Amino acid sequence: MTTCDNDEVSEKIIGFAIEVHRLLGPGLLESVYEECLCLELNRAKFRFKRQVALPVTYKGRRLNCGFRLDLVVADRIIVEVKAVENLLPVHKAQLLTYMKLANLPVGLLLNFHCSALKDGIRRLQLCTTSHRLTGSL
Repeated sequence: MTTCDNDEVSEKIIGFAIEVHRLLGPGLLESVYEECLCLELNRAKFRFKRQVALPVTYKGRRLNCGFRLDLVVADRIIVEVKAVENLLPVHKAQLLTYMKLANLPVGLLLNFHCSALKDGIRRLQLCTTSHRLTGSL
């Protein structure tokens, strides 16, 4: 997939998230926002997986540490749903690590606890050759 394709899919996911936030507002549990976002993705006929197990390999040994990706959309974008007071650097680090472990180049961090969702959206992208990060928090 090209960067343009990833950008287009990211924009659509963000649009769905804004619709969910517009109708529900802040203050609910992450699981509620995740469920509603899945309904929007289904309605738009997007392929996605929910609560995807993410194993960790350490020194050649596969560990099942219980990590789960909230959503993987179109087999290429990780969506991490949050409902927290403020996004912290640890949230960005978590998503970045998930992206590296899953070998997926794009991640969206969506914090539904904001009064305006645009303030709670972060898009991260790995440079595939060196796993450098682009984007900001």
